[in-house]
Amino acid sequence: MRPTGAPRERIVLRAARAEEAPLISALALRSKGHWGYSPEFLAACREELTLTAEQCASGAVRVAVLDGHLAGFSRLDGAPPEGELEALFVDPPWIGEGLGAALLDDVLRRAAGSGMRYLGLDADPGAESFYAKHGAVTVGRAESGSIPGRMLPRMRFDLG
Repeated sequence: MRPTGAPRERIVLRAARAEEAPLISALALRSKGHWGYSPEFLAACREELTLTAEQCASGAVRVAVLDGHLAGFSRLDGAPPEGELEALFVDPPWIGEGLGAALLDDVLRRAAGSGMRYLGLDADPGAESFYAKHGAVTVGRAESGSIPGRMLPRMRFDLG
């Protein structure tokens, strides 16, 4: 089923639950695959993209539910003054439909509300323009946690 849009009033953002860890991890891998990576590349990323039940139950992971389906998630870590956007993934059928923006807005509000002044992230090169469109600035490069020698855009939001 191809979605026809994700009006914000249909998106429910809530804390992830421990038992959702396998669903969230599978969604992360599908979302990463959206960028056309090879099966070998995705296999190398699997461990880094796998969330544990403990991480999902910690309050750091929030999910976006649309029409009863888990359609995306984010993971915020860190402590004031600087946080880290550890993950933001949208299930491929919903990419480009506003779900990522809703998740990002939620993360930025939560980070600012907790006293964070900055939010850093290592972006997939394919997602760099998405984060830039929402106010992130590329501040350097960081090595991938999965692929030795692969460099990712290091970005940062100034939360004021």
